[in-house]
Amino acid sequence: MNRRTLLTSAALSAAALALTFGTTHSQQTGKVYRVGVLVNQGAVVNGKPNTQFEALRIGMTQLGYVEGANIVYEPRFPEGQFDRLPGFAAELVAKNVDVIVTFGGPPTNAARKATTTIPIVVALVADPVAIGVAATLESPGGNITGVSNHDVELAGRHMALLKEQFPKLARVAILSDPNIPGADASGLVPIERANVAAARAAGLTPQILKVSGPKPDLEGAFKAMASEGAEALVVLEVPSVFNIAKTVAEMGTSHRMPTMLWGGQGAAGGLISYGTSFTSTYARVPLYVDRILKGAKPADMAIEVVSKRELVINLETARILGVTVPAELLKRADRVVE
Repeated sequence: MNRRTLLTSAALSAAALALTFGTTHSQQTGKVYRVGVLVNQGAVVNGKPNTQFEALRIGMTQLGYVEGANIVYEPRFPEGQFDRLPGFAAELVAKNVDVIVTFGGPPTNAARKATTTIPIVVALVADPVAIGVAATLESPGGNITGVSNHDVELAGRHMALLKEQFPKLARVAILSDPNIPGADASGLVPIERANVAAARAAGLTPQILKVSGPKPDLEGAFKAMASEGAEALVVLEVPSVFNIAKTVAEMGTSHRMPTMLWGGQGAAGGLISYGTSFTSTYARVPLYVDRILKGAKPADMAIEVVSKRELVINLETARILGVTVPAELLKRADRVVE
């Protein structure tokens, strides 16, 4: 999905939601609202404007908001330097913004620590309940709500797919990020614990590796995989690799390491991409912001979970790796890259 497709989809979805939920806010008051935005990446990503922020702006426009007239954005871009996030969150609180929108776990954690009163709309948070963002998905209970593509079955399905592809698979590497909130005494966050448990349940020995942005040491990670005898790699949907899935997949292929990528990354070149698409959450965020600006309380707004999964098999990568994809697996694929 390219940027134009993403933004067009977000705009159309937001327009449809506007019709569903009634008149736009520009038809009601002359107040100028301030919307703070915290993301993981920079204002420009891979030479293009940050798609998360752009989707928010487009969606709010389609809901009737006019930038500079009745809505002003206060975006903060840490460029992958997560130690900047607490300061950015404090800035937004000091500016007394009407709502803070966060994309990703680290920005969400920073905003949550900075305020318990300003409403926060989140997206791209792996497990809102597990990391303490919400009491439950149905009733968050605090000042935070939003959209998630968290899939409680994903880890198990990833491991099952790898075992189907490689019946003799014994050791699997799991690539993560040390900046994700919610670590327990073992040092693992919920998404890592889920993958470790799923790997062991599938009879696999897991190896957790963590790389940090903005320039993650991928070469070091692949060397560590090789030293432990990893035979396949599961790449988690985490900040440090969020925008470089293609790079990770290419390195995996060059290291003869079959790579499983998260949902929505079918074009990145991994052997398999499976899961819910993170981009599906973008068009829903403006709706939450709009409802809050109209007086809704985050505590009463259920966190929506995007649940549609997609399975993509890359036969070109399979040929390079010298592996044969089982016919039954190919039949179940939503898309096959030749």
